[in-house]
This record gives sequence, C-alpha cells and structure tokens, in this order.
Amino acid sequence: MPRLPRLAAAVAAGAAFTVLAMGTAVSAGDPTVSDPRVVAHFAFAAGQTPENIALEPDGSADLTFAYAHQVARVDRNGATRILATLPAVTNPQTPNIGAAIATGIARAHDGTLYVAYATGTAETGIWRVSPGGEPEQIAQLPADGLPNGIALDEKCDRIFVADSVRGVVWSVPLATGVPAVWASGAALEPTAELPFGANGLKVHDGAVWVSNTGRGTLLRIPIGPGREGAAGPVETRATGLAIDDFAFTGHGDTVLAALILEDALELVRPDGSHRTVLTAADGLTNPTSVAVHAKNVYVPSAAYFAPSNPDPNLLLARISKNKD
Repeated sequence: MPRLPRLAAAVAAGAAFTVLAMGTAVSAGDPTVSDPRVVAHFAFAAGQTPENIALEPDGSADLTFAYAHQVARVDRNGATRILATLPAVTNPQTPNIGAAIATGIARAHDGTLYVAYATGTAETGIWRVSPGGEPEQIAQLPADGLPNGIALDEKCDRIFVADSVRGVVWSVPLATGVPAVWASGAALEPTAELPFGANGLKVHDGAVWVSNTGRGTLLRIPIGPGREGAAGPVETRATGLAIDDFAFTGHGDTVLAALILEDALELVRPDGSHRTVLTAADGLTNPTSVAVHAKNVYVPSAAYFAPSNPDPNLLLARISKNKD
C-alpha cells in the first residue's frame, strides 16, 4: 500500500487496528521466525520504496520500487541492480496517490516478470519484463482503478489482479490481455476511513486469497472447475488485521502477513488466530509484502510513513518448518 496523501487518517486507522490485532500465545504447531537482519537499504529520496516481491530460484529477490517505478533484483548478500524502469508518465492521476507507482510483481517459471503499474492513465495495467528485455504493456486496466497485488496462474495462463480502489479482482488472460472482473462485492471494497480495499493477492490450493487492508480482513475465494474457473463465494479467514500483503509458510493455510501501519509481521493461523513475530525493533518500517523461500522469509519495508530518516529496506530471517 503506497503512501496516502491523508496520512493522519491512515495513522489513525493503524492505531485502531493495533487494538484489534493483539496476538495470541505461541502454538506448538507454529513455525518460528528468528535471526532477522536487514540485508539491503534503499534510497527513499530516489523513490526506492519496495512495494512487492517475487523470488528467484537462487533466493534473490525481485522487488518493485513503487515511486521509482522500477524493478530491482537483490541478491542474498544485499547487492542491488535495476532490471527495468517502467515508462515515465507526464501527468499521472493515480487514485489515492497522484503519482505513478509500480505495485505487484509475479514471476513465471521461465524468468519472465509481470508487474502492475498504476498511473491514472492509459499506462495503467500489467507490464511484462522478459529476461534482458524492455518493459512491454500486455494489458490495460481502468485508469480510475489501482491495480495492486498480482498472482500468476500458469495452469490457466492468466494473471489475477487485486484492484484496491475499485474493490475487485481482475482476471487477465495472457493470450489476449483483455481483463474481466473475476470477483467483486463489499468484502473486497475499500472503506472511507482507509481507501485501500483488495490489496495483497496469492493463488493457493485451489483458491485466490486476498487481503482487504481497509476492512482488516484476509479472504479466500475458491476457484471453480474448468479452465475459466469462476469465483466461488468469498470466505473470511481472519479479521482485525490491516494486511498489505502476505505469503504462505507451507502447503497449509498458515500465512505471514505484513501489517504496514503497525511495523509488524504477523503469523496468521488457519483458524484466524494470530501473533506478532517481527516488529520495528527488528528493522521493519511499514512492511509491504512477504515471501518465503526454503528456510528463509523476506520482508520489504517501504518506510512510507516514517516521520524522519526513512529507511526502506529488505529484511531476511530464518523460518522453521511448520506442521500445517
């Protein structure tokens, strides 16, 4: 979730969610997160605010730098290089933001990266970055929306996109690039107090999972049978958590969720109970997304709301095997 112009409202909402997000005790089946360390620091003034993450097979992290509208790769030692820069937009009109921002990112098995770009113009949509190639727009989404988290469903050759302003999930076929609303309804919509609805998105175990930041919920939407796979009824799996993005810890339904307004990483169990596993004391400053690879968890922090000396960074920690 990028920086809001109405910062005071966002902070107030965050304070309210803090009251709701009191964690429960450690469960015997929980994975453990340990040894957190910041492996890379980025330049806030240059727009290097890491918004979303995809992982390479070797454990390198591909990040979107929201306000620089760039894609960067960070290796396990913290060395950073820019892979691509999305085209500048002369007069961006992105809802809630005003600036052009790179948001979600997903990686195909062949190394192709797909990036969501929100500009408030015709450049709003999904962009493809082939290995060694230039960014190419493959789908146009409505300029009055805000495409945010994305997930690639390679079995059906489509990309799911969470739209935080329109409060819908789009389905974008790779073959045509013509988007269609896949899921909609009040559960996905933003609120007046915090105008970011559907935000983080993952495809997991026959369903699309979506966080709604404004409503403080984690949702599961079953994918119907067949290649078209229509959306089933929306299920609420957790409440009281202003989640930006999240990642599954294994094959089950336990997730690690980035709480952007609370500088925290939360472990959310399948029954919706949860506890905090990382905080600002570990180096988090407005964490925006999460990824898990082998025995490691990655957490980018964008420092959107840091009052002074902002430190956007990438944190790496160890994660144990969970039992779900």
